[in-house]
Amino acid sequence: MNTASSSRSAEIRSALQVNPDLEGATELQMELERRIDFIKDAVLRAKTRALVLGISGGVDSTTAGRLCQIAAESLRQGGFDVTFYAMRLPYDVQADEADAQTALEFIQPDQLRTVDIKGSVDAMMADFADEQASAGKRDFVKGNVKARARMVAQYALANFVDGLVVGTDHAAEAVMGFFTKFGDGACDIAPLTGLTKGQVRRIAAALDAPASLVGKIPTADLEELAPGKPDEVAHGLTYEQIDAFLLGKSVDDEAAQKIIARYDATEHKRQLPIAP
Repeated sequence: MNTASSSRSAEIRSALQVNPDLEGATELQMELERRIDFIKDAVLRAKTRALVLGISGGVDSTTAGRLCQIAAESLRQGGFDVTFYAMRLPYDVQADEADAQTALEFIQPDQLRTVDIKGSVDAMMADFADEQASAGKRDFVKGNVKARARMVAQYALANFVDGLVVGTDHAAEAVMGFFTKFGDGACDIAPLTGLTKGQVRRIAAALDAPASLVGKIPTADLEELAPGKPDEVAHGLTYEQIDAFLLGKSVDDEAAQKIIARYDATEHKRQLPIAP
């Protein structure tokens, strides 16, 4: 990176709370335990009784889900009545449903709830059938509706069970703005905040998550015209490049400029609503 890009990297690393000092197993284990304590503290401060998280079958929700289950079990041992609710939120039949089931088997959540969002999403889209839009634009809008419908379902359950909704956003997604505003970007607590993609994978491995999930190719899988499109294809960058940028390591200037441009263009996603 050139000097200007390196300076922006340091600025962004600080803003996103990235910790580059998690290279060793001891440091990683301490960070894992710190994040479990964070979840427990959030529950106690909110005086709530539950945690709610959607499980997709990817490494992010698998990792966050297991951390939540460990936190809930620890709180119960301390005399607090806390339940972790894992949610499956497919649109009809999810292509990688087997991975979601593998994740659930690993997480062992206290409770499992399933809501098929197809009916609500299709009903919403039908109300906009007269809008003039290309097939690509309509597919993009529908993908965002899916993400927001999933969050609506999670908050509905959280309201019923007096719980907090858990998000899975981390630094490698945050820097790229790779989440739906008020969709998967909406939550009460975000225990993976500040982690790079590689750090999430390492924590998942430290938790003994199945290798097939730890190394799974990430995909948002919201677009029906491009089902299962890998995140890295959408980014035009690899997660290795994004992680290197966030950690202040060597990355070519073209990649650095792409990341900085995406960070600047998606700043609105990381802020509260604009106010006077």
